[in-house]
Amino acid sequence: MTGRQVAIVGGGPAGLMAAEVLAEAGHAVTVYERMPTVARKFLLAGKSGLNITHSEDYQRFRARFGQAGGRLAAALDAFTPADVRDWAAGLGAETFTGSSGRVFPTVMKASPLLRAWIARLAAAGVEILPRHCFTGFTEEGPAFDTPQGRLVARCDAVLLALGGASWPRLGSDAGWVAGLAGWGVEVKAFRPANCGFDVDWSETFRDRFAGAALKAVTATSDAGTFPGEFVISRHGIEGSLVYAHAASLRDSLERDGRAALAVDLAPGRAAERIARDLARQDAKQSLSNRLRKGAGIEGVKTALLREVAPPAVLADPAALARLIKAAPIAVVRPRPIAEAISSAGGVSFESLDDNYMLKAMPGVFAAGEMLDWEAPTGGYLLTACFATGRAAARGMDAWLKITGRASGALSAPDRRR
Repeated sequence: MTGRQVAIVGGGPAGLMAAEVLAEAGHAVTVYERMPTVARKFLLAGKSGLNITHSEDYQRFRARFGQAGGRLAAALDAFTPADVRDWAAGLGAETFTGSSGRVFPTVMKASPLLRAWIARLAAAGVEILPRHCFTGFTEEGPAFDTPQGRLVARCDAVLLALGGASWPRLGSDAGWVAGLAGWGVEVKAFRPANCGFDVDWSETFRDRFAGAALKAVTATSDAGTFPGEFVISRHGIEGSLVYAHAASLRDSLERDGRAALAVDLAPGRAAERIARDLARQDAKQSLSNRLRKGAGIEGVKTALLREVAPPAVLADPAALARLIKAAPIAVVRPRPIAEAISSAGGVSFESLDDNYMLKAMPGVFAAGEMLDWEAPTGGYLLTACFATGRAAARGMDAWLKITGRASGALSAPDRRR
């Protein structure tokens, strides 16, 4: 059987990975990208070091995807973190494992890997058309606004990799949601993930400590307890340790109307020892001196204790020790989704068959961040985008071999919903 005409809408990691798989299977692949260049979010994420996957035990890795883990399992099993590293090596990007277990290209940049990837796709015959903005489906196929005017792509199958709702200036603005819903596809509301949170800081604390980092701490929420650091912002809190708890804090706010991150400011010391050491300090000393000498705490950590505790707690060594081990930072709302690293929500897995094809739209497949899953930072997001792109491409290839669709015969639903 000869290859078919395939349209991929979206030139991010999921779309480009799908293009690679489909081209290898012998199909004629065209990638339609709304921005002037592909993979802009991928490039921006790689400016400070492209975290492509994680080296932890694979079963733990797979558990990082929460409720969506079961639906993602087959895709992840078929393209594991080890496979990601092998794939990168095939593009000339050797990798190393950092102290946190995160995996990076040795050159620490995204651009060399992306250039090699685009070259491989070009050699396989993949055509990339930038500045093609997807506007929805017609009965003939997907439609685009282009610099040359309106275009309807005639193809045998379509793979959507349109991204979620975070970082819209890079191309993913969830503008596709209403269009797919009109065809009967269930789309869960987008919510910020891996995001910062607003905190009602006092004006004094905000003005003095915005931008200060709380280092060498641990933080606890319903998500668990993790070590790391985060930053005080004018709005609230930001940083990798906050992102690890973001889904839990966000869900608590939605469920209960309140949420707090419990921060251990001295993770190497037991509360009993801290209480004894504080009790030995001269009560006439300032709080700052007592904390510095008795608990090794100073600077922004001292200020945070003042911010969250009543004076009576600060004067009681035992109560202060307990506070040091679990200082509560009450968050009031997530930061806007446009600021989030990623998003939760999207096309529900109930709307997909096992091959990532939309049940309401035979011949249309979906992959990447536009699906309803989320994961913490640390290489999980990118690995799942790669894996779902590959899974959807293989599902499309299998579907095309069974249906034998002729060019331009993309199936449409029986009626608009």
